[in-house]
Amino acid sequence: MRFANFLAGSAIIALACPQLALAQQAPGDSPAPAATATSRSTSYDAKYFAQYAPRTALDIVQRIPGFSLDLGNTGLRGFSGAAGNVVIDGQRPSSKSDTLDAVLSRIPASRVARVDVGAGDLYGAEYASTGQVANLILSAGSGGISGNATLIATRHFTGLIVPNAAVSLQYTRGPSTFGLSVDSARYDQLEHGYDRRTDPSGAEVEFRQKFNFIRPRDPYISATWALEQADDRSLHLNARFQPSTFGLRQVNHVTPADGDERDDTLHEDYKTNIFEVGGDITRPLGGGAIKLVGLFNRRDRTTFDDYLFRGLGGAPVLGGFEQSTKSTLGESIVKLSWTKSNVLGFSVETGGEIAHNKLDYALDLFELEEGGAKTRINLPLENATVSELRGEFYVNAGRQITKALRVDAALNYEISRLKVRGDATADRSLKFLKPSVTLDWQPSKEWHSQFILRRTVAQLDFYDFVSVAELSNGQINGGNANLVPQRTWEARFNVEHPLLGSGKARLELGYDLIDLLQDHILIYDAQGQGFDSPGNLGTGRRYFADLTLDAPLDTLWKGLRAKVHGQVQRTRVKDPVSGQVRNFSNYYPDWTWDIDLRRDAGKFAYGFVLSDRDRFFNFRTDEIDSYPNLGPYATAFVEYRPSARSSLNFSVENLIDTAGVIDRAFYFPDRTNPNPGLYEYRLRNSHARLSVTYKLSFGGGGVAK
Repeated sequence: MRFANFLAGSAIIALACPQLALAQQAPGDSPAPAATATSRSTSYDAKYFAQYAPRTALDIVQRIPGFSLDLGNTGLRGFSGAAGNVVIDGQRPSSKSDTLDAVLSRIPASRVARVDVGAGDLYGAEYASTGQVANLILSAGSGGISGNATLIATRHFTGLIVPNAAVSLQYTRGPSTFGLSVDSARYDQLEHGYDRRTDPSGAEVEFRQKFNFIRPRDPYISATWALEQADDRSLHLNARFQPSTFGLRQVNHVTPADGDERDDTLHEDYKTNIFEVGGDITRPLGGGAIKLVGLFNRRDRTTFDDYLFRGLGGAPVLGGFEQSTKSTLGESIVKLSWTKSNVLGFSVETGGEIAHNKLDYALDLFELEEGGAKTRINLPLENATVSELRGEFYVNAGRQITKALRVDAALNYEISRLKVRGDATADRSLKFLKPSVTLDWQPSKEWHSQFILRRTVAQLDFYDFVSVAELSNGQINGGNANLVPQRTWEARFNVEHPLLGSGKARLELGYDLIDLLQDHILIYDAQGQGFDSPGNLGTGRRYFADLTLDAPLDTLWKGLRAKVHGQVQRTRVKDPVSGQVRNFSNYYPDWTWDIDLRRDAGKFAYGFVLSDRDRFFNFRTDEIDSYPNLGPYATAFVEYRPSARSSLNFSVENLIDTAGVIDRAFYFPDRTNPNPGLYEYRLRNSHARLSVTYKLSFGGGGVAK
């Protein structure tokens, strides 16, 4: 089959570096007051963050000393494991399509009365084994309208300017708060680069000059209503609609060592409509609180890809490939929980959730001949329905053993019924016990440590059950109807200590023992043709150490602050093809580091972020992809604050012009042959991008709760 040897196109490489907080400061602010430490948490009053003049709750969270924002995973089915590490008034948001950073960016900073940072068990069973959780305490609201508006213009290296706009409004009346948010969410990007193919002797086989115009757009409108009457008496409703599109147009000038030059093209056009409604209600019961959460989410998606071999100048069409898919992914969740702070001296939470998820999927893949004739290419699991009815039930209990020591223990029981229909039939019932225990030791206000031992079970991605071709890189991913989730015993030890006053030092050590690690395996269709597919390997191990140092450096230069973060890790698993021990596939670099240095001085702020990492790998059955770094990645910003409610920010992404690279080695027919038969070096560069951001906040805060 020509497709089996077709390894053309482009990989879209995103070397992301976290954006610096767009902080503002009102002129004349006094130095930040010290944080207040209690036996189990640290509180930061709103005045502490005034030095950064934040406009949104997200700006505040990004400036918490020693805190790293975890957005959670909204792609997980159900609520368990998708929470992140920020709660609002002690409760997690009931929405799933809204990412945590989006939720925080809609809350005006003026409504944040204080931030409490403490151990996860303080905020419920979902967070009991989370080392750090930030709780944003919002003001009760003085009535009226408040909100934020953001305007952004980004200039790319070709001169293209991409505008963006976002507005969020909140109206408070008594205990009710109504919210409305709109965001254009345009993330257009331009890249150019090349692919160079060589044979084992190093002789060039083919050279492709490439240019990518990438157009991901995720506009949305979101509405919320919150009725906050007491800690045990509240109601939240939310709805969101997001009509997303993704477009890629790639132009390739191809120069083969043998044969005529070509001007190939690649198009990708994807459309996804996401609709979600959800809410929760909390009421007092039995001296505690009972909470009911419900959510419905639906994602309708269509995709179209074609890669066309074209003559010089773009005509005629000499052949190629074409693919289209149509899918609908739906999720319905109901969760009920009950909490009480004192049951025979224990804080207790118990409950359960039931979720139904279903994917309907259809794929058509064709090879195009010269003249336009189409020949269908059959893949395993082109048309399939994957459904799961899943329940999870839990009980969590915690108790203060001594003034310095607390113990929390939990037991979760998960049961699910998974069905695959269509091109394959596969049914299975899965049952898992997931215990966890957390020891929290705080011998003084300065030292705080935790030891966590837990068992986790990964969730399966429904799209791993079905097949798809990646025309951009000439790969076929075969669907695997027999995939099962990996199971992991996780051990964590973390310790933290204040650093230079309002700073913090935090060290986390971790070890994971993974059974049935999810990676790549070789599967065969009914005709005996092999395909690379998601599958389960044997036992995997991961070790890591993660260090964060976040501190003020006023003794060197008033207003200066530095945050340094680094991680080293090692992953090991036995490769099913070569039989050798190797790293895990995907993003598991042996080391990463980043430095965030900024200075806030009256009406001005400026700084930069510098990051780097080791290479990581993707081990397919017929290919090994290596992702090295050509150097550090840098962003920088300068900000002017003309008033206490507005700011103008100038930032530069990819300041030192770092390109992204993939080294590919191909094996024929697969890696059972230890000698690569073809190599490919891919380079993409989006160059420096200048963004101008104007932020305006309006309305007031309120009375602290």
